[in-house]
Amino acid sequence: MEYQGSNNWECLLDPLDHTLRSEILRYGQFVEAAYRSFDSDPMSPTYATCRFPRNSLLTRSGFGQTGYRVTKNLRATCGVQMPRWIGGVPSWMSTQSSWIGYVAICQDKKEIARLGRRDVVIAFRGTITCLEWVENLRATLIEVPDYVGPKSGGPMVERGFLSLYTSRTATFSSLQDMIRKEISKIIELYGDEPLSLTITGHSLGAALAILSAYDITATFANAPMVTVVSFGGPRVGNRSLRCQLDKSGTRILRIVNSDDPIPKVPGFVFEDGDDVESTKNVHVANLPRWILKYVEDTQWVYADMGQELRLSSKESPYLNKSSLATCHDLKTYLHLVKGFVSSKCPFNEMMA
Repeated sequence: MEYQGSNNWECLLDPLDHTLRSEILRYGQFVEAAYRSFDSDPMSPTYATCRFPRNSLLTRSGFGQTGYRVTKNLRATCGVQMPRWIGGVPSWMSTQSSWIGYVAICQDKKEIARLGRRDVVIAFRGTITCLEWVENLRATLIEVPDYVGPKSGGPMVERGFLSLYTSRTATFSSLQDMIRKEISKIIELYGDEPLSLTITGHSLGAALAILSAYDITATFANAPMVTVVSFGGPRVGNRSLRCQLDKSGTRILRIVNSDDPIPKVPGFVFEDGDDVESTKNVHVANLPRWILKYVEDTQWVYADMGQELRLSSKESPYLNKSSLATCHDLKTYLHLVKGFVSSKCPFNEMMA
C-alpha cells in the first residue's frame, strides 16, 4: 500500500524506487490505452467514440495482458456549445459529448496477490475535441456544488473542468453520474475484500482524475483508498479543495515536467508552507493577508495538490527541447519516468 501512497510516498521519490517506477509506468499505460482507443478522426462516422469493444479494449490498444477487465465506458459532456451565429462549421467541431475513458477492475488472481488487493482503475485521456478546448479556457474558480460546510472558504474548482464533469444531455448522463453509479456497484460487489481505487489521467484527464477522487470520497462513506496518479495535469482547485482531499485520505502523485507549461496554469499559486487552513495572521509569498484576500476574491488563486515527482525534458538527449507539444506529450512523461533516478541523477540513458 505504500506504493499506493499510504505513506505519501515518503522515501520513494528521490531516489525513485524501482517498483514505484514500474507502477507509475503501468498506470501510464492505462492512460495510453485511453488515447489509442479514442476515434480522433474527424472524418470518421464514429468520431469521438471508443474504437474498441469493452472486452478487448486493453488488448487491442496494445496494452497486452493486464489482468484487468473493462467494466464501464465513460463519456464527458461539454457545458458549452458553438454559438448559433457561427454557421457552416463541420459537425465534428460542435461535438458536445465524447468518450473520455473507462473503468477497469483487476480480475487476475496472481495480480491481486501481487498487489495485495483488488485494484480498480479509472483512466482518462486528455483534451482532443474542439469544445473540450473551449472548456479548458473557462479558467476561473467556481464553488463545488453540494459541499456541506461553511459557505465561505469552501472548495472551489476550475469552471470548465467542473462543467465537463457534471454536464449532461438528454441522451448522455454526466461523467459524475456514470462514475458514481459504477463505484456504487463495485463497492457492493467487492466491498468486503481489500480494495483500492486508482484514478489516472494525462492533461485534462489528470484534472478529471482529481475531481473524480474528490467526488467519490465525498459521496461514499465506505469508499476504498483512493489514489490519483496524474501526468502533466493543470491546476484544478483552491487550497480548500486540497484540504478536503487530504482529510479524506486521498493520495495524489503528480508527475510534472518542469519544461511543460500546462502544470503551471491556470491562475497562480500563493503558498505559506504551513497547514493549508492556517492562513490567519501570516504573510503568504511575502504579501500581507489583505492583499491575498483581495487576490483570492478574483477567483484566480489555485493550489497544487499532493506529492510531486518533478522531471525535465532538458535532461534527456532524445527529446526536442524546443517543442512545447513534445514537453506535454504523455509519451514524453513516460520516457522521463523510465530514465529518472534522483534529483542528483535526473536522467540515466541506460534505463530509458
